[in-house]
Amino acid sequence: MKERIPSFVAILLLFVLVASTWWAADYTQRAVRIEAARRVTHEPDSWADNFIMVRTDPAGVAVNRLEGDHMEHYPDDDSYKITNTKAIGQRTGSPITIGTSRTAVMDQHGSRVVMTGDAHLHRLPDEDRAALDVRSQQLTLLPDEDVTFTDLPAVVVNGNSTMNGKGMRYDNKTRTLKVFSASDVKISGQDSQSRSTTKKTEPKKP
Repeated sequence: MKERIPSFVAILLLFVLVASTWWAADYTQRAVRIEAARRVTHEPDSWADNFIMVRTDPAGVAVNRLEGDHMEHYPDDDSYKITNTKAIGQRTGSPITIGTSRTAVMDQHGSRVVMTGDAHLHRLPDEDRAALDVRSQQLTLLPDEDVTFTDLPAVVVNGNSTMNGKGMRYDNKTRTLKVFSASDVKISGQDSQSRSTTKKTEPKKP
């Protein structure tokens, strides 16, 4: 019997160790509050005043600039909401464009800017083309493609000519303007004469 006492003591100590370990683990789980997984909602996680964002091409040359009075970032879709927005496109080889609106949302990793509220796109004039102005309640800018479009009613002023229609698409790379469902078009004689004169003075291809 005396030979078995050390074995009984060892088993008892092992049992006490296991029980105390289980109790400590259970107490830790009950004492330490485990946060539930955070639910992602459309709520801003950061903001800034006098917001300015500049995008560059692979060579480091600035091609787009987005600025506004106030910015809020939403983590659920990685979008930015900007108030009193100004978007400037300044790609090499293309006319400079300036878009303004009361608010705008930039999403899709910066490849889309939806400008809402008195949206206005202004293309600066150059030696070959007059200024171009597009006004609508909403304009969508695709900075990577240098394209602006809307499905809403829009007023387009190209030089001295005016076009009213529903739906518009302007490609700044090719200087191509398409107005869909035009309801009122006024082509200025000066613009027609200017295009005709330009065509006549173009050098002939060999």
